[in-house]
Amino acid sequence: MPNHLQRIYLDHSATTPADPAVVEAMLPYFAQIYGNASSIHAFGRESKIALEESREKVAGLVGARAGEIFFTSGGTEADNHALVGVAFAAKRALGKNHLIVSAIEHHAVLHAAEYLHANGFELTIVPVDHVGMVSPDDVRSSIRPATSIVSIMHANNEIGTIQPVEEIARVVHEHGIVFHSDTVQSVGKIPVNVEQLSVDVLAISAHKFYGPKGIGAIYIRRGVEIDSFIQGGAQERNRRAGTENVPLAVGFAKAAEISEQGLPEQTGRLKILKEQLKSALSEKFNYIIFNGHPTDALPTIVNVSFDSSKIDIDGEALLLNMDLHGIAVTSGSACSSGSMEPSHVLHAIGRDLKTARASIRFSMGKNTTQSEIEKAVDVLETVVRKISPVTV
Repeated sequence: MPNHLQRIYLDHSATTPADPAVVEAMLPYFAQIYGNASSIHAFGRESKIALEESREKVAGLVGARAGEIFFTSGGTEADNHALVGVAFAAKRALGKNHLIVSAIEHHAVLHAAEYLHANGFELTIVPVDHVGMVSPDDVRSSIRPATSIVSIMHANNEIGTIQPVEEIARVVHEHGIVFHSDTVQSVGKIPVNVEQLSVDVLAISAHKFYGPKGIGAIYIRRGVEIDSFIQGGAQERNRRAGTENVPLAVGFAKAAEISEQGLPEQTGRLKILKEQLKSALSEKFNYIIFNGHPTDALPTIVNVSFDSSKIDIDGEALLLNMDLHGIAVTSGSACSSGSMEPSHVLHAIGRDLKTARASIRFSMGKNTTQSEIEKAVDVLETVVRKISPVTV
């Protein structure tokens, strides 16, 4: 890549750069305030205070009590803990062995559900409509007497569709079932409140909103029966063994604080950028399909596919050439985009194989500018003209 090439990052749904204030907040806890938070001496107590203050700030971001927040290594662990922990606890105590997830969940949920299915649990995967929306009625019709947990994500990481979580939660709670939601993509980008959403278990990841990688949290509503996920010690009030990562918890808390303060302004700005991007794409290309709900969606994500019935696009060449021109975009989830397998999300909303492969997810962040959006669309036009036999 030429040194003079302008590099534009439009993959904020995969990860975000740590805010400088987050890095600054963490630094003292690597070498100056280094005690083990589980130790009873003064060094340990100093770290423990920082840990608990961080817990309170993270709890505040989602309207939870501090005692309902448990730090994890990230969103994947939180999702796994939710499904596996609730499923095994309910099977042991109540004999329940059935769970429900949607077809467009992140693989952290889908693979955890498949793991449980391989170990004797019954699994129902509810479909979505053409914009990626789960029907509460489909959830209702899938519930059985043996159902122990329902997991429906708040906002999809590939197409941005926001689910009717409150309505689904009411359906689930009518039957006395635990409701989990993966909010990894929504926390820090739109308002998330555990009481308003009426969720019982929830997953968060710090690096999705300018915090450090390697730390997340699971919210567990008081009274929910859930097994510990990692054995070995009494940390996190016996929910998650392992020495507490105080520096990352402090960074997580700082990111939560910054996010909460700047959310209204950033949401409004990103909504405008999103509409500008969609308008520019529509003007340049006749053969694109916008994926996801047109209005009930995150302000950060624009996902488009090139209609294979009208234009032949090599999806891998599309992404590689965008990168060669300095534009960082992806075809979907960062956890699966290392291969060019078609997105399970796009398949679930009805895209055919070739169309699904010829897709791009643009995901914007707080530093994204209008000029970067315009440049990315211009580059995309250049790339498509280069790799497609059809002139767009």
